[in-house]
Amino acid sequence: MGRSQETFSKKEIEKKKQKKKKDKEQRKEERKSTGSSSLADMMAYVDENGNIVSTPPDPTAKIKFNAEDIDLSGGFVQEIVEEVQPHGKVSFFDQSKGYGFIADSFGQKLFVHINNCQVPIKENDKVEFDIEKGPKGLNAVKVRLKV
Repeated sequence: MGRSQETFSKKEIEKKKQKKKKDKEQRKEERKSTGSSSLADMMAYVDENGNIVSTPPDPTAKIKFNAEDIDLSGGFVQEIVEEVQPHGKVSFFDQSKGYGFIADSFGQKLFVHINNCQVPIKENDKVEFDIEKGPKGLNAVKVRLKV
């Protein structure tokens, strides 16, 4: 007769699988026997300091806010941006085609078209402008020479 097709390593792997299965069943039985895994025991809460606690927060200490008083526009940052007028230097401008680029004070390159210029500009002119979002990126509009 022929030898069994099972090798030693196959037998060991099968034994490990059976042991894992048996251990899993045993842990399941232990959890059932303790019986203390109710939903209330598993709940956790966050207190006013951001710590995880097992007791619910005190409803009398709750602070009420009016939704209209919350400013989501970032007004503080917006005010700073409005105070500083964007300025830069014309790094490239093609008079025949009517477009060019302005390197602003932050190192960004902005597209500029001759239709958005209030005065004629040329390369290396220092200019002030407003920024507008275009279909391909930021554009400089209302371009004027810096005084």
